[in-house]
Amino acid sequence: MELAPDSKTFALVRRLLSRKLNFVKNETLVEKFADLSTPLVADAALRLKIPFRLAPPGIAPLIPGSRAAGRVLPARHFGSVDVFLEAMETAAPGDILVIDNAGQRDEGCIGDLTALEARASGLAAILVWGTHRDTPELRQIGFPIWSYGSCPSGPQRLDPRDAGALSSARFGDFRVQSSDLVFADDDGCVFIDGASAEELLETARKIWQRERAQADAILSGQTLRSQLRFAEYLTKRAADPAYTFRQHLRTLGGAIEE
Repeated sequence: MELAPDSKTFALVRRLLSRKLNFVKNETLVEKFADLSTPLVADAALRLKIPFRLAPPGIAPLIPGSRAAGRVLPARHFGSVDVFLEAMETAAPGDILVIDNAGQRDEGCIGDLTALEARASGLAAILVWGTHRDTPELRQIGFPIWSYGSCPSGPQRLDPRDAGALSSARFGDFRVQSSDLVFADDDGCVFIDGASAEELLETARKIWQRERAQADAILSGQTLRSQLRFAEYLTKRAADPAYTFRQHLRTLGGAIEE
């Protein structure tokens, strides 16, 4: 008689397949994102026409200055912490636990013990579509966490758990899964498909280099208006009201979308 694999085996197989599809290693992502930002990642995705998703407004780091980049480790919360522990059983070093708590703000679904366990499991961060608690302890631990903020009450429910609790997580109006990557900092969280990572980060770096050159020029006395030939743009717009600033930037090779 053939025995059906248990849920842990299924989860492990799913993670292994995900790693083959998502070939960029977490440590590589961290290294390439080190001097970039989520706005640069979003601008690069826009330029390359790569779909990206943003965490809902209000999701912010518990500790200002926190940064994270890595593979999504999804988990749906149903009122019990065991789903997070089970997710950690099959996590790879540097994965980021992304928790779907349906955006609830009336319960803190993670606290200091979950953060300590996540750090001990080699995770890089926790993102919660919901709230946390044990704020003083979490600040002392220093583990990167993004959420809507804090709530003193823990869960007072135990909802039925569905079969997909570890396969995907909703985060606002979209879902993420283990083939997705997430980049997070003070500006928010950006999710992309893992297959797009290398080209996206290379493009983000080019945008960063261009912007740094523009910033250095401003500091040296060359205004942004002169760099962008803004007076020329105003003259062209006066002659042709349909002429847009985006068109003008395109002629200079500076449009983010190009």
